[in-house]
Amino acid sequence: MARFPKGYIKPVSSCPGCLAWGDFRGRLCHTCYMFGRGHDAAECAGCRRVQPLKWDYCRLCWCQARLGTKTADGRQAEGADVRERLAAVRHQQLFFVGMHYRRRPTPPARRKGGRRGPPRKPPPAAAWRPDPGWRQPPLFEQIPRHFDRLDPADADLASPWLAWAKYLAHRLAEARGWGRNIRFAVNRGLAVVLTGHVEGDVIRHTEIFSPLRALDLPVGHVVTVLEEMGIFEDDSEPSFERWLVGRLDGLASGIRSEAERWTRVLRDGGPRSLPRREGTVWLSLNQARPALLEWSNRYDHLREVTRDDVFAHVKTLHGHQRRDQLVALRSLFTWAKRQGLIFRNPTSRIKVGQNEYAVLQPLLPEQVERSVAAARTPAARLILALAAVHAARVAQIAALVLDDVDLGNRRLTIAGRARPLDDLTLQLLTDWLGHRRRRWPSTANLHLLINNQTANTTGRASNHWISAPMRGQDATLERLRVDRQLEEALTHGPDPLHLAEVFGLDEKTAMRYADSARRLLETSAESLSAVTASVDDQC
Repeated sequence: MARFPKGYIKPVSSCPGCLAWGDFRGRLCHTCYMFGRGHDAAECAGCRRVQPLKWDYCRLCWCQARLGTKTADGRQAEGADVRERLAAVRHQQLFFVGMHYRRRPTPPARRKGGRRGPPRKPPPAAAWRPDPGWRQPPLFEQIPRHFDRLDPADADLASPWLAWAKYLAHRLAEARGWGRNIRFAVNRGLAVVLTGHVEGDVIRHTEIFSPLRALDLPVGHVVTVLEEMGIFEDDSEPSFERWLVGRLDGLASGIRSEAERWTRVLRDGGPRSLPRREGTVWLSLNQARPALLEWSNRYDHLREVTRDDVFAHVKTLHGHQRRDQLVALRSLFTWAKRQGLIFRNPTSRIKVGQNEYAVLQPLLPEQVERSVAAARTPAARLILALAAVHAARVAQIAALVLDDVDLGNRRLTIAGRARPLDDLTLQLLTDWLGHRRRRWPSTANLHLLINNQTANTTGRASNHWISAPMRGQDATLERLRVDRQLEEALTHGPDPLHLAEVFGLDEKTAMRYADSARRLLETSAESLSAVTASVDDQC
């Protein structure tokens, strides 16, 4: 639908599809917009206009046929009755947007249990994997299928594979709290991809991704059911491979192959090395890439790089850039020496240097107040409290589950350490749990913080979503966490053992906070002494 700038007031107009007069946001009214998404445009057999058609008639002719059926016998129009009157439509009765379907004169009788309308559809009957029986072994490999050529209206709804898939989808929906719309969309997607499916066929990710996306169907949920059935193959290219190709672009052929092998060993591990996290692999190659690009202009292999080349490159760097790039290059050349790719390690005995940390500074009150004002939702306020009061990291906040919260005993477990709940955090936790229960009553996700995407799955929320409310503020979640630990050191004294016991810090990190607190206290004491001395001199 059309998008309008904020504050724009669209004038009242007529819908080009059904000619209805009224106030609607886009070019078409909402009903015509949804009607056009599921039907192709052609010339209408009734009014001869080029419009999206259903059974060769546009929506305006369908509305007139339905209205004629109502006025003829005074009852609700059935589908067959409306189709019979489509050919008899000779005029069009215009109407207002949203007023074509009139309410019944009397409300329907309330059913038992307080629910109106038709009864709920029964759950699908229990089904299992179809018996393959005898079948002719395939002469050739499976031919790739083109699911985008299949019309959803032509799906085989009587397929035993579809019956089994619907039963598994119903069980997954009950276990993970899928809503009605998701269940309907998943069943529709399964009907598309399982039409014509036989024993031995495999459904690949590259074959179904684009067709399901074109129909606005949830690919991830459909894939979950197909994986449960054991007939899905993920042949999509991992994002790591695309990133690696881009990062190695521009390197000499010999340096490129050796850098690629080193990167894959970092990611997958080797006989004598453990695999690193993917983020660590990204940082390592990104830090080594500037030097490799420079040497690719002169050399073809890493064995040609000399110690003077390394010194010449690191002399152009300063601070943490020099340290980070030198660490990455030492890792690369050490691996190459062990593999016999180079004769001598040019980075050996080059000192990286000690990292001198600056003194941590506390946040200003106005910075904290702006972050508090930016937390407007129950989730954002709880996240802010967990970082500012309990010094929890973003990943630790995202990993919290419901079992970590003990409201009765007023305890909260963060990263395996039980902490007492203060009054503020207890109130924010209660507010969030109430909002969570009202917003997603059927969710099966056991994580404490969920959103619209994770409520239908069992995974945790992303770090990006957790830190989004404080992004752009001076007091981010990380700075609030640091400020809380620094405040503890300033209040209870610069004791590393106390900090390590309260927050579970590493000994080096605890010593860093203790040193910063000691310097801040000494500076404050010197300032106070100077002020006292000046006052005494004046007296």
